[in-house]
Amino acid sequence: MRTQRKNIVLLYFSLVVILLGFGVLIPLEPFLVDAFGASGQALGALVAIYAITQLIFSPLWGGLSDQYGRKPLLVLGALGNAIALIMFGVASQLWMLFLARFLTGLFAAATLPTSMAYISDSTSEEERGRGMGIIGAAMGTGMVLGPGIGGWLGNTSLSLPFFVAAGLSLLAAVLILLILPESLGADKRVERAKFNPVSQFANMWRALWGPIGSLLFLAFLVSLGLTNFEGIFGLYALYRFDFGPKQVGTILMFIGIIAAVVQLVLTGPATKRWGEAKVIKMALLGDSIGFLLMLTAFNMTTVLLTAGFFVFANAMIRPAISSLISKRTDVKQGLALGLNNSFMSLGRFAGPLLAGFLFDINISLPYLNGAAITFLGFLLVLFLLRKD
Repeated sequence: MRTQRKNIVLLYFSLVVILLGFGVLIPLEPFLVDAFGASGQALGALVAIYAITQLIFSPLWGGLSDQYGRKPLLVLGALGNAIALIMFGVASQLWMLFLARFLTGLFAAATLPTSMAYISDSTSEEERGRGMGIIGAAMGTGMVLGPGIGGWLGNTSLSLPFFVAAGLSLLAAVLILLILPESLGADKRVERAKFNPVSQFANMWRALWGPIGSLLFLAFLVSLGLTNFEGIFGLYALYRFDFGPKQVGTILMFIGIIAAVVQLVLTGPATKRWGEAKVIKMALLGDSIGFLLMLTAFNMTTVLLTAGFFVFANAMIRPAISSLISKRTDVKQGLALGLNNSFMSLGRFAGPLLAGFLFDINISLPYLNGAAITFLGFLLVLFLLRKD
């Protein structure tokens, strides 16, 4: 048990520093695009390329982890992430930003589903929810530290935060290589991992009609709804409250702390006591209410309170869905969780595009749309998981 706990702690640390690179980019991305004289369309494309890359390649990496083991993929993901961050730091032309963004998506697609598969290998079904909560907590922690590091170090140099994050990612690669044991024995591996990028969407479509199809669609819906908040929050805060980067960064750090605490401390006990299905139902209803509450905010305090409520509810959803998928899948864990990540990436790709379109019509529409989407998810869960 002590060895298992040590392995999960190391995996948590590795994920935090890898995801740090994503968090670092959030407050700096607009300034990087502006430095090359590009437009808002270029900024939107940078966001989209990350999501679509994860969408296409997550099942590939998940399948390869079923074939070669989890550890080699985790090391590769950390090393690739470091290279991408260094490329951001040395970028002198716009195309280099796009290439670096593509690489961050590519290697994040290797890291996240493989980490989930590692947790699935290493935990019992009763402890699976808590394990997935640790993955979510690592994401939340990275999203707390990343914007803070990016904002503070970015005042000195836009490149410095990327070099710091790259160094931490290299450290994670070394620690995984030297300390983390393999979780998937040779006797449990598949002989060959099949992947065809052209047929990826066909595979996703077929998966929708399998035993975990409803959960995969729910993962997409949750991600689509969430990005109505994430995709336009900075712009919404500027137009509605005239907030600058300092205020937006403070809010992002605050809600990141809430997400990390909820996923690290509450998700496991909640799913163990009530089960994943009930947690998902309660959290989706809370999300829908949270979107509407955020529209009532009128100053910094009320923004923190309403956004905090929204994130408190949202933080439990994705770990619970991932845990339920890992229990109900009829395919290998790596492939199933890779598909889960692909559907979430599809939501992250479509969500910001939809939110941006609605924002240009009325700044409140993305939040109303998010409330509608998450309430639809709540109704679907009541029907699809009514026996749970």
